[in-house]
Amino acid sequence: DPRASLGIVLAAEGYPKDYRKGDEISGLPKSAVKNEKVFLAGVAEQEGKLVTNGGRVLCVTALGESVFEAQQKALKLAEQIQWSGRFYRRDIGYRAVEREQAK
Repeated sequence: DPRASLGIVLAAEGYPKDYRKGDEISGLPKSAVKNEKVFLAGVAEQEGKLVTNGGRVLCVTALGESVFEAQQKALKLAEQIQWSGRFYRRDIGYRAVEREQAK
């Protein structure tokens, strides 16, 4: 597959030191979305709900015809997923995007 791929890690508040656990995660896609995937990592199930259980909670990934397109899709997906204290970097892939746009 020649398309660009980009992943963004969503982390718990306090990571990489003492991070929070037990915050309910909302906004996860209800079904598979073409060219997008969410990989769960520091997640547990409590009373039928998904909650944070690690520093690196999950990774959102997206495919695109360009790095910029993959980046924008991944950022949109990351914004939809919520929990108290969630954070993620919004600059992932910026150098590759700059190189791509300089062509």
